[in-house]
Amino acid sequence: MLPAPLGAICSPALEIPLSQSICTVDILLSYNIPAAGSVDSSQISSLLSTSQRSALLLQSLRKHPASVNVVEALQEFWQMKQSRGADLKNGALVVYEMVPSNSPPYVCYVTLPGGSCFGSFQGSLMGSVSPQFCPTKAEARRSAAKIALMNSVFNEHPSRRITDEFIEKSVSEALASFNGNREEADNPNTGIGAFRFMLESNKGKSMLEFQELMTVFQLLHWNGSLKAMRERQCSRQEVLAHYSHRALDDDIRNQMAMDWVNREQSSPGALSRELASTERELDEARLAGKELRFHKEKKDILMLAAGQLGSTHSSSC
Repeated sequence: MLPAPLGAICSPALEIPLSQSICTVDILLSYNIPAAGSVDSSQISSLLSTSQRSALLLQSLRKHPASVNVVEALQEFWQMKQSRGADLKNGALVVYEMVPSNSPPYVCYVTLPGGSCFGSFQGSLMGSVSPQFCPTKAEARRSAAKIALMNSVFNEHPSRRITDEFIEKSVSEALASFNGNREEADNPNTGIGAFRFMLESNKGKSMLEFQELMTVFQLLHWNGSLKAMRERQCSRQEVLAHYSHRALDDDIRNQMAMDWVNREQSSPGALSRELASTERELDEARLAGKELRFHKEKKDILMLAAGQLGSTHSSSC
């Protein structure tokens, strides 16, 4: 059991230097695991030539991208996965979110059933050239659906699964990167040993599924919570056991938002600076076609904190 709720053990510190005695998630964050959202048209072409899943849909999407209703295709893809036994705890519904705007450019985010998030972006998709920005809300929705569909399909490829071979290669490269030894990899009390434990605990899962799990730890790292837990002498095993099976929910978001309310009250301007930085990171990642949940959750948490500060200010007037 962790000795205190997340909000009670957070520290104002935001950075955990890798030169310190780092915990498991610091290794995972710094380790170059293939990005779940970095899929371009050349990768898709390679996948289309080998994958047998959704063959008719994908052939049509490659040859006639403009004629395919990608919004419907994405929803059907996830419904098909559910019908084939995929463990989708919250169902197969794909959720779209438009950024409020009365004029172009329009931006849309799409969240997949597992939690992965993608957004509308400029550039070329499967041979079709997108405009420099989405001129309509419908085009923004289609753009988000295209990149989400590409990544959903690519995620089905065997190379995107965590296997024994992948684990051994990842651990070996982590040992080399952090000047570790083989004994560390076999010891769950070390950072690399815990890294191996996390990979083995997720054997058989896809990169997107693993990224969805890692988003919680990325947020804990960003928020300073991991450092605070380490200072309270929480073991790696306690942290991993607690958060590996805890979904990212409103309780976690509210606790992190309150941490930012406290930071803003202690250091005025901290919230606005972090929000501005987060919005830039989110836009850069979106336009690059990357998986966005970490950046999007950061922004949502900071916006929630700003709303709580506004409510506090109004009630005190």
